[in-house]
Amino acid sequence: MEIKAEAKKMKQSAPVLAASTIEQRNQALDFIATALEQNKAEIFEANKKDMEYAESKQIAQSIQKRLKYDENKLRDSISGVLELKELSDPIGKVLMHRQLDDGLILKKISVPIGVIGVIFEARPDAMVQVASLCIKSGNCAILKGGKETANTNRVLFEIIKNAVIKAGLPEQCLLQAEQHNEIDELLKCDSDVDLLIPRGSNQFVRYIMENTKIPVMGHSSGICHIYVDKDANREEALTVILDAKKNYPAACNAVETLLIHRDIATEFLPLLAAMFTEENVKVNGTAEVQKLMAMEVGIMQEEEFAMEYNDMEISIKLVSDVNEAIQHINYFGSHHTDCIVTENDETAEFFVQMIDSAGVYHNCSTRFADGFRYGFGAEVGISTGKLHARGPVGLDGLVTYKYVLQGKGHIVGDYSSGKRKFKHKDL
Repeated sequence: MEIKAEAKKMKQSAPVLAASTIEQRNQALDFIATALEQNKAEIFEANKKDMEYAESKQIAQSIQKRLKYDENKLRDSISGVLELKELSDPIGKVLMHRQLDDGLILKKISVPIGVIGVIFEARPDAMVQVASLCIKSGNCAILKGGKETANTNRVLFEIIKNAVIKAGLPEQCLLQAEQHNEIDELLKCDSDVDLLIPRGSNQFVRYIMENTKIPVMGHSSGICHIYVDKDANREEALTVILDAKKNYPAACNAVETLLIHRDIATEFLPLLAAMFTEENVKVNGTAEVQKLMAMEVGIMQEEEFAMEYNDMEISIKLVSDVNEAIQHINYFGSHHTDCIVTENDETAEFFVQMIDSAGVYHNCSTRFADGFRYGFGAEVGISTGKLHARGPVGLDGLVTYKYVLQGKGHIVGDYSSGKRKFKHKDL
């Protein structure tokens, strides 16, 4: 299969999909949910092959956990598709309605981006999420999942594509890329692909960004912080930290660095040590931290704090106040999601104002940074950039807009000559 030729066909189908009704697109989601349930035996059989391959290659347990697609994950996928169906149509929203002059009306209307290439990690549920979001938002999508889930993704993609065609949407609106070399082909499709969304390691996302002319939306790393302030509720802090590290350590929204206020370090670090010892979390930190923790601590230098573990491992540093915490996070962080634990609302407000991240939290786990948990139905990824979309990218992040101007023979010459004047009145 030539990706370039297929992308060209997809570009031609994009306006047809964009013009489809919300009823058609919602019906496609209904068909997807039903087909996933009806074909679950085939899905699980394919996933069994992927799991056996992963085990034979001794792939890390944290990755194998992502690869597994069982009854619970299928239920979550179906639930996510049906929740997405209930969300309002992101296409055709009038974002601005302005009278420029009598009979000259300007509208700003939301439209799909067009053709999106999404390269995602080895997680079967990502295939369902990404494809469903693209269909609901009226975008054609080229989908490339991780090689470790090749069998599961192949079955899921066929189920989804058949459901979409059954709903009367264009056959070319979805395409699955399976070979690794097809990624490089995709990167050259700048005349037909409007946006790339890569999900994966820092190194992989950097490679995508540096080797294409296509706009790229995403994040290259998830170095999330929790700052425990001197006015923190200690028990609450421990609960939040444990969830942010243990719930899914391989996720980009798991906490990687803890900053602890020096005033509570003598009391709080032994509590952390007891919890991390019990939960088998490996700890790295400064020499100052090592002295106060009753457990083995790997010594870190200052420049090593830009560390993303994606595992049961964490960095710890002591800070003198909220200002030092903010400086550390804005310098070493990846602008993904950062949290303060404190009962002092004034300190929290200052932290929220000063942290330059896509998500800034107060007294809650960084693991909440997720499109499904935000009520977006799902997400195609998390963006740490500041243009177009930021944070979990759901339906609103998959549309852009166009200006539609309606007149009655109006010409610019009448305004430049002074014969007519603009009124610029919002309707």
